[in-house]
Amino acid sequence: MKQCMDAANLHRRLSKIQGQVRAIDRMIDEDIPCEDILSQVNAVKSAMHKVGQIILEGHLQHCVKDGIQHGDADKTIASFTKAVERFANLK
Repeated sequence: MKQCMDAANLHRRLSKIQGQVRAIDRMIDEDIPCEDILSQVNAVKSAMHKVGQIILEGHLQHCVKDGIQHGDADKTIASFTKAVERFANLK
């Protein structure tokens, strides 16, 4: 799987997200207004969505492309459909 992802980019993004989550935790202790906390929660949610998009794009460009060219195209397409469905169910 590492072949189809820009691991350095993903690690960098995930580290930033971890920092944002820790900041939200601190905001709760610091009695920050709910609206501000919710804004940060939404930022984390958006950032995680982008991570998923990057992974899905890498999967398409590497795994799916390779599977269609060198493997069972129907099985590859079914697997990709399942991956898209899983990603789409993230809310």
